[in-house]
Amino acid sequence: MSDDWRSVTVERARSLILGAAPDIVEEAKWRKASNPDGVPTFSCDGLVCTVETYKDQVKLTFAKGASLDDPSGLFNASLDAGTRRAIDLHEGDVLDETSFAELVREAVARNRA
Repeated sequence: MSDDWRSVTVERARSLILGAAPDIVEEAKWRKASNPDGVPTFSCDGLVCTVETYKDQVKLTFAKGASLDDPSGLFNASLDAGTRRAIDLHEGDVLDETSFAELVREAVARNRA
């Protein structure tokens, strides 16, 4: 990935995720020819979220997002999915970092319940 807004966004999301829940384990999964680096996944007693990079967005997908409280309305994608929910970030978007970290903590707690 080039050093553009997407890489900056991915690194910031990674930092927030790891900072919100120190027990989270990051792994790269689903490597393929079109994406040799794979998809960063974050797990803690089960999958918490993934961070995917596309041409025009960064997608933060929470595996059990439909069961999480989202009072700040961060979820803006996959809203009709049965289990997951996602946050699509485009160039210039500002992520509410406090609310995002709370979603990560809530996802970890949901996995541990």
